[in-house]
Amino acid sequence: MITKYTKDGRLKTYRCDRYGFWRPVALMNKLQGLATTHAEMLGAGPRYCASKNIAWVLTHMFVDVIDMPRVEEELVYSTWPASSGPVRSERDFEIKDKNGKLRVRAISQWVLIDLHTRRPVRLFDYFPNWECVPERVWDREFDKGPDFIPTKSCVMACRFDDIDINQHVNNAVYTTWATESVGFDYRNSHKLRGIDLYFEHEIMPNAATVRVEVAFDGNTTRHKIMTNEVEHAKVICYWADR
Repeated sequence: MITKYTKDGRLKTYRCDRYGFWRPVALMNKLQGLATTHAEMLGAGPRYCASKNIAWVLTHMFVDVIDMPRVEEELVYSTWPASSGPVRSERDFEIKDKNGKLRVRAISQWVLIDLHTRRPVRLFDYFPNWECVPERVWDREFDKGPDFIPTKSCVMACRFDDIDINQHVNNAVYTTWATESVGFDYRNSHKLRGIDLYFEHEIMPNAATVRVEVAFDGNTTRHKIMTNEVEHAKVICYWADR
């Protein structure tokens, strides 16, 4: 019977920003790392997937920052597959402090793709006995993401180190592009309260730059990640005044 994967750890200095709060990209990398570790324990991680020429690809990630952890805090991380269908699996996350207070929660949706065709494959063809923990940390549907009219645009570099082992830009990089695109003054006067990521098309290693189109609506910012006229992702960031 499947159970949640739980571990604890201390939030290190190099994962934090100038004010001592967890950097968004480091938080997203942590969630991705927890998912990878648990998938490996379940026999569905990178080693098995590589042997079958398949890979897990994130389609949605919604993160709710209730109280952003700070440097040197002791945290308890949990993750588990919460729901599945013919071509997708949903995974939930909880991050609590040592006193059991919920600090961050997240839900995500993943699909398996064939690495040759870059097209989705059926989950149960590779994992016929896939199990889930029937518990959700957040009652929210995975929608398509709202469209919007941008008010500014900026260009970001697509660096060598942004490409992961699946040969596309890593999930967490989209968070960096979005949060940096608001500008230093806005970022310096606001703290992050949530992130919605909607992925459409992967960005491959030959993309030298991306264009981030941004719209501001008070403490909500909306972002489109573009190469030429192709929209690769939408990102919504929720902020609070610092």
